[in-house]
Amino acid sequence: MDMPPRLAEIIEEFASAPREVVLEMLLEYADAVPPLPEELAGHTGMEQVPECQTPFFLRATVAPDGTVATWFDCPPESPTTRAFAGILAEGLAGATADEVLAVPDDLYQRMGLAGAISPLRVRGGSAILARLKRQIKEAQG
Repeated sequence: MDMPPRLAEIIEEFASAPREVVLEMLLEYADAVPPLPEELAGHTGMEQVPECQTPFFLRATVAPDGTVATWFDCPPESPTTRAFAGILAEGLAGATADEVLAVPDDLYQRMGLAGAISPLRVRGGSAILARLKRQIKEAQG
């Protein structure tokens, strides 16, 4: 199974971009994080990602048809971390559990972000993806 097509496009856009514009491209995704639904207000039912320097919360569910729904939250004052959430929100929209689980663990390195942001931020982004995948596996039973 391949990863979600939109996420593959995003990875390619970043990987082929000149290094000097990668950070600018990344920050454009900070606004792509949809607001939380009311039932997740206060991060009820969400998991915190302690590897992130910023308070970051996520939740993933798998519908009976196998599609995944994701929710992310972190402060707007943390645009890089919000951008990770925005990339995942856009790239995984409508994806199946199998497609999400096929996302490479070195996603952010493949995007060329290791040269544009600190290793600590890359590690936080990788932890977000790892926790998301774990929640999906648990939801599948």
